[in-house]
Amino acid sequence: MKIKSLDELIKMREASVKKVNLRETGENAGETIELMVGMATCGIAAGARETLQSLMETIQTNGLDNIKLIQVGCLGFCHSEPTVQLNMPNQEPVLYGNVDKDTAKKIVEDHVMNGKLVDNHILIKSFDKA
Repeated sequence: MKIKSLDELIKMREASVKKVNLRETGENAGETIELMVGMATCGIAAGARETLQSLMETIQTNGLDNIKLIQVGCLGFCHSEPTVQLNMPNQEPVLYGNVDKDTAKKIVEDHVMNGKLVDNHILIKSFDKA
């Protein structure tokens, strides 16, 4: 791609910075929702890169700026990779398994945006706080 003007370059930079912020910090820390994607070898082999990409695209398409998308190592459920843990403020974490790109989109649109669990992919609904 050839950059034809300084304005084009600035727009490209802003889009890139927005993607990095989405992955690293989220934009509204007080109400931040965390989506943690297992990116260990087992997750990557099972398609976690596509899952991560789908989550990122769905978040951007819907203009959600309060989600922190985090790449993590093994979440301990290799048999159900790709795995995604959803941490919403004031709610118990939910661990989803076998999350392909379509399921990733449903997690954002159904659970995050509308409060509906994606039941057929839930591995754990709450965690021990010990």
